[in-house]
Amino acid sequence: MDEITLTILETSDVHGNVFPINYGTNQHADVGLAKISTLIKQEKAKNEATLVLDNGDVIQGTPFTYHYARMNNNQENPMTLAMNQIGYEASVFGNHEFNYGRDLLDRTVQASQFPWLAANIVDDTTGEPFYGQPYIIKTFPSGLKVAVLGLTTQYIPNWEQQDHIQGMEFKDVVVTAKTWVPYIKEQETPDVMIISYHGGFERDLDTGEATEKLTGENQGYQLCQEVEGIDILLTGHQHRLIADQTINGVTVLQPGNNGIVLGKVIVDLAHDGDKWKIVDTQSQLLSTGGVNPDQTILETVTSYEQATQAWLDQPIGTIKGDMVVHDPLAIRLQDNPLIEFINQVQMDVAGVNISHTALFNNDSPGFPSHVTMRDVVSNYIYPNTLQVIRISGQDIKDALEQSATYFKQYNGSDIEINERFTTPKPQHYNYDMWEGIDYTIDIRRPEGERITQLDYQGAPVQMNETYDVVMNNYRAGGGGDYLMYKDKPVIKDIQTDMSELIANYILRHKEIEATVDGNWKVIY
Repeated sequence: MDEITLTILETSDVHGNVFPINYGTNQHADVGLAKISTLIKQEKAKNEATLVLDNGDVIQGTPFTYHYARMNNNQENPMTLAMNQIGYEASVFGNHEFNYGRDLLDRTVQASQFPWLAANIVDDTTGEPFYGQPYIIKTFPSGLKVAVLGLTTQYIPNWEQQDHIQGMEFKDVVVTAKTWVPYIKEQETPDVMIISYHGGFERDLDTGEATEKLTGENQGYQLCQEVEGIDILLTGHQHRLIADQTINGVTVLQPGNNGIVLGKVIVDLAHDGDKWKIVDTQSQLLSTGGVNPDQTILETVTSYEQATQAWLDQPIGTIKGDMVVHDPLAIRLQDNPLIEFINQVQMDVAGVNISHTALFNNDSPGFPSHVTMRDVVSNYIYPNTLQVIRISGQDIKDALEQSATYFKQYNGSDIEINERFTTPKPQHYNYDMWEGIDYTIDIRRPEGERITQLDYQGAPVQMNETYDVVMNNYRAGGGGDYLMYKDKPVIKDIQTDMSELIANYILRHKEIEATVDGNWKVIY
């Protein structure tokens, strides 16, 4: 045989989607591993030399996985069951793999019929890979030898609860790749060298211009430029749709999120002596739109889905007034009953009188008059817990200025959102709205000078005084570039998921009145 074609199939950021459903509306959606499985079967039927990889963030993200993790986890993880049946060769750890704690993650890894890879997650004592396997080698009957090195964004300690990553050190992915790629090429002599990296691109793919602060969260562009010997870079984390693209001769791919597409790389090789040599590579995205879900996958996890749906339909209370999201932008321009309610829950649980939260995305529906668990998890979509941290008045001012960058400077016509919060993926969750302080944001002014009023209990906030503020654990760790919060004293750590806290609050009060005190506004 003188020529061969290798097919590499990638999923990333599946985020707990198996069934083709939107859990907020219970309507059909072109998402999930069941549809992906159909596409994978079709591709395997075309080419025996096929490699199926997941790039991380697979076990968290829907009510389906939340219900399993919090109420049904004495059974095997349903995502593992589906992935085992599909026949994944390996998966990389994503940042959200750690959200439910080490016990659940360790059991998930043990039940997987494929290895989980992360060369840069090491034991903080020995320096050895924490989960044992940094890479895999796949040899096909033709003798074709493929290496896959797994890497995970090193920024995880800035988001994750520390007890979930105890004993781990997250090394720089570029430094790690510079060590492992030459080692693999020398020791294993693969014909194709793949890096599967749960991270994205920090620069424009065409111009190389920086598109975000170079924090180390996304280093895909740097990997392509600085690490010799990479043939293909599979990426994720940013939820982008990237195909038909190369950087410095490296073919790159990123298949969105939720299983809306399957990423595919076609590698044509020719035999050259005793080695296979790459002749050409192409990358593309295969849509799940109109694809029939694989019924065998659905049947495998049907009992989990039925339990989830019963839980989601539980009535928990009523809303008196209007807490429905009619216009996401309007909610971010002035105090709103929905945001005030979530802040009220946080302050009640934490026992403090200053709080902030966000409207996480533009699909948040708000609360109807009769509330079920489905409504709660549709609005609070992350498994965040709460922390009370002690910060200065200056920290509050700096945090508000950071939030105020959500808006472009007002041009006299339309209110526009800063691209940093929409591109390459929506980050509306990084715009916070506060309760317990009174403030005004003037978006006619330049960034850094927009907070024109900042009061606490009827008097100006003192820059050198300290204040106890409750917020989610992601923000308390500095997530979203709120670096003013990093390493501040933690006064209280509340280890219960916010969605559970909201549900318990509604169950306790039975009827919630939609109120708004107008403590903040945006002017223009």
